[in-house]
Amino acid sequence: MEISERAAQLTPSLTLSIDSKAKAMKAEGIDVCGFGAGEPDFDTPEHIKQAAIEALQAGFTKYTPSAGIPELRAAIAEKLAANGITYRASQVVVSNGAKHSCYNAILATCQPGDEVIIPAPYWVSYPDMVRLAGAEPVIVPTMERNNWKLRPEDFENAMTPRTKMLILNSPGNPTGAVYTREELQAIVDIASGEDIYILSDEIYEKLVYDDAKHVSIASLSKEAYDLTITINGFSKAYAMTGWRLGYLAAPEAVAKAVDSIQSHSTSNPCSFGQRGALAALKGDQQSVADMREEFDMRRNYMIDRLSKIPNISAVKPQGAFYVLVNISQLGLTSQNFADRLLSKSNVAVVPGAAFGDDRTIRFSYATSIDIIKKGLDRFQDFCRTL
Repeated sequence: MEISERAAQLTPSLTLSIDSKAKAMKAEGIDVCGFGAGEPDFDTPEHIKQAAIEALQAGFTKYTPSAGIPELRAAIAEKLAANGITYRASQVVVSNGAKHSCYNAILATCQPGDEVIIPAPYWVSYPDMVRLAGAEPVIVPTMERNNWKLRPEDFENAMTPRTKMLILNSPGNPTGAVYTREELQAIVDIASGEDIYILSDEIYEKLVYDDAKHVSIASLSKEAYDLTITINGFSKAYAMTGWRLGYLAAPEAVAKAVDSIQSHSTSNPCSFGQRGALAALKGDQQSVADMREEFDMRRNYMIDRLSKIPNISAVKPQGAFYVLVNISQLGLTSQNFADRLLSKSNVAVVPGAAFGDDRTIRFSYATSIDIIKKGLDRFQDFCRTL
C-alpha cells in the first residue's frame, strides 16, 4: 500500500536510532553510559501525582473542553502574567505536550507556499512539523562563536516575501542558548516590520543558570505580543514528560483556530492529567529549584571536563540540560562519530546531524553524576584514539 507524500517526506529519527542501539546493548548486559536523554531524570513531584490520583478517584475521567479545563487555562494565563504577558484564558489552549502545541500552531498559521525560518542547530521536530503543514523550512545556520544564536542580519538575509514564521527556542535544545532581552528585541523589530509570526518555544524556561534571565518574547511590546505564539508546558520544569501536557498562548484568532484543529484531531488532553498540571502551577515550586540546582552542578562538571579534552570545543550552556560539542576537528561526521563512540566505548550521544549541524554531538546532563563521570572518562579515552 502506498503512503502519502506528506508522510514519505518525513526524515528518520537519528535520536531514536542511537537510542535503540543503546537499549539493545543494555539488554545484552553491556554497561552503556547514555547521554541521549531529553527528559529530566527526576520523578514527578509527589503533590502533582497526588492531584491526578485524587482526580481519578473522584471520577474525573470524562471529556473536558478541547482546549482544556477552564481552571487550568486561567492558571496558565496567571503564570504568563508573571512573565509580563497578559492573556485571557480564552487565548490559552492546553494540548498533549508542547510538541503538540508547536505543531498545532504551525498548522493554524502556515500553508503551502509559506516559508518558516528555523535557526540551526534546532530541535529535531521543527522542520518536519513545517513540512507536514505543507510549508517549507528554511534552515539558517548559526555559529559557535555567536553562542549558537541567530543574529538579526542572519534573519534578514533569510527572509523572502514568502516568509510566514520564525521559530525561536530559548532556552534552546540542543545548544542551551538563552537570548537576551536586547537580542530578542532586535529580532522582533525585524519580524514586526514584515508581519512575520514568531513561534517562541519556552519549554525550558525554568532551567536557566548563572546570570541568564528568561525573557518571554511576547512581553517585549504590543508588536511582539500581536505576532508571537508562546509555547510552554510541564515536561521539563516538573519532570512530567510522560504526562504529555503542554500549552500555547496566542492572539485570539490563532488560539481559536488551534482550538478548532484540536477539537477535530485529538480533542482534549488527559482529564485527570490536567488536574496534575494545575497542582504543578499552584503548588510548591521548591522541587523546580532543587532540580535546577542539581542540573547546574552537573553542567559545571561536564563543561570543566570537556574543556580539557583536545580538539573539541563547547559553549557553556546558559539553559536547558544539554551541552553541544563541536567535533569538527576530529574528521568524522557526527553520525559516524556517535556510532563509533557507542560501539567502541559504550557511550551514547546524539549526532548533531539530527539537529541540522553535522559538526556537533549533543550530551545531555539529565543523568546521574556517576554516569557523567564514567561516560566522560570513556569519551576522553575515545577522543585520544582519533
